[in-house]
Amino acid sequence: MGYTIAIAGKGGIGKSTIASLIIRMLKEKKLGSVLGVDADPNSNLGEFLGIKPGRSIGEVLDEISAHKDKIPAGMTKDRYIEYEVQTVIEEGEGVDILAMGRPEGPGCYCYVNNILRNIVGKLIKDYDFVVIDNEAGLEHLSRKTTSSADVLLVVSDPSPAGLRAAKRISDLTLELKIKTKKRFLLINRSAKELDKDKLEGIQLDYLGMIPEDAGIGKLSVAGEPLWELAKGSPAYAALNKLMEKIL
Repeated sequence: MGYTIAIAGKGGIGKSTIASLIIRMLKEKKLGSVLGVDADPNSNLGEFLGIKPGRSIGEVLDEISAHKDKIPAGMTKDRYIEYEVQTVIEEGEGVDILAMGRPEGPGCYCYVNNILRNIVGKLIKDYDFVVIDNEAGLEHLSRKTTSSADVLLVVSDPSPAGLRAAKRISDLTLELKIKTKKRFLLINRSAKELDKDKLEGIQLDYLGMIPEDAGIGKLSVAGEPLWELAKGSPAYAALNKLMEKIL
């Protein structure tokens, strides 16, 4: 059974960057096979890792919806979707990527989430590690795309708005009884450690902080993957020290 790390948080705080660096470190530590699940409709996890994006689950469902006659006789729709999804997993060197994408058809988003949840449940058995880069906000949680994880990693910036969003996410995971073994708050792009009094009411264990890193911005502007980020860079060094707690 794969060790699952689900990453959540509001938009614009660097969830995909953190997810990509965790995936990179898992590969560098040679701990086993890794699947990155890009559950954000604005898919960019593959690009961060230098893996050319292919079709997404949303595109698969759109194609099947538009061409129902392509479903082979004797095969159920769900079984055919599962088969098609297996074909859109993008294989990298030691890392595979599955993108959820954004469905085009009205009213089909919940169905995409349900398919993703079922398929990820099966894929977890085929990989040693699964890192899920979730959609910004609370949508994926309220629809229970992520129903269980070994680690829930809520990423926030140190601002009051970011911490309020982290608290809402924490409260919702408890309300929905999402099963987790470890629950962490990670502060991203911060100049200093978070004051403990700001954690009041947030039912997450404080993991630590990741400093602002100019190297990440330069790679983004150049269109280069995070594999190129120097190991001595502030963000890489800080997160690498926290990996033992995450694992």
